Amino acid sequence: MQDTKTSVLVTGISGNLGLRLLAQLSDFSVIGVDLKPPTTDVPLRFFEMDFGEEESCRTLTHLIRESRPSAVVHLAFVIDPIRTDILDVQRMWRINVAGTARVMEAITEVNRNSTTVRKFIFPSSVSAYGPDLPGMVDENFPLAAHTLPYAVHKRESDQVVQARANAMGHCSTYILRPHIFTGASVQNYLVGAFRGTPTGRGKWGAKLRAQGKRLPCLLPLGRRYLDNGIQFIHVDDMARVIAHILRRKDPDPPMTILNVAGRGMPLTFRRCLEIAGAKLLRLPGKPSCRLALKILWDLGISGIPPDALPYMTGTYTMNTDRLHSFLGADYPRVIQHTVEEAFADSFKDLPSPPAPATVKTDRAFSS
Repeated sequence: MQDTKTSVLVTGISGNLGLRLLAQLSDFSVIGVDLKPPTTDVPLRFFEMDFGEEESCRTLTHLIRESRPSAVVHLAFVIDPIRTDILDVQRMWRINVAGTARVMEAITEVNRNSTTVRKFIFPSSVSAYGPDLPGMVDENFPLAAHTLPYAVHKRESDQVVQARANAMGHCSTYILRPHIFTGASVQNYLVGAFRGTPTGRGKWGAKLRAQGKRLPCLLPLGRRYLDNGIQFIHVDDMARVIAHILRRKDPDPPMTILNVAGRGMPLTFRRCLEIAGAKLLRLPGKPSCRLALKILWDLGISGIPPDALPYMTGTYTMNTDRLHSFLGADYPRVIQHTVEEAFADSFKDLPSPPAPATVKTDRAFSS
């Protein structure tokens, strides 16, 4: 029996957001693309692909032509080099920035004669704005990420999408700039800092994890660091935003850019420490904190790179009025968590990991 569901293609399907999104797309026929198959029992067609390789553009073009998805959701992005074992920054750039351009080039080629892909969704990041923002910035605030490769790559990819969107023909482009993902299933630099898990790859990190040790949060001396405001977005709410766009019937302009964060007011760093039950170590200035992070990194104790420090000590909050207007009456159904609820969910007992599932890998387009 022929599948009558609308097809969507999701790159980075095996990541946390990809899996959370997949669970919400039962009314779609999903084509998933990633470096490795996802651990899931949800039905999908899966294709192995490395967007760091130039050949992936041609491969993806063939796949889009064959499967004819109405939308492409581009989630493939190296966020944490330790967890992904992609430690070379140049390879990260090829996957993150050049890879984004390759995905858009494939869509452009397929849409050249007639429109197949009508929606392109790209999650950028709050980090693209930079670590020190003057209050609640809107979507017109300049992108000024620096230092941390992940943040710089998000800024550059965001700029690539804005520059190349028109070339994709009659395809609506959505750039989402979410704040820090949270939730029981989430692992990232900032949540990891509050959890205190020794995530380094060295023997000391493994030893401390085995002992159940918890590292303290590092913060420079000074009250302002405790008073810094910060927002979060629950990963499931982010998945709901993407799913909402995929189902959206209303016509949108060629380019839509949306800040995405949980409902309600930002939290202070002090309140985050209370919710996480984290220990705090105050050091005399940012250079001391950076040195401490470097030592923990070099010893293989912590997986938080020293370059992440500005994003752990800065204040960056966003105005989400445009998101509220965009979602309209669906806003409370889509953004179900407040900022505080989203953050607190990261510190509940984590569920047991799912049993590995066999996912059929179609290699027809991976040569």
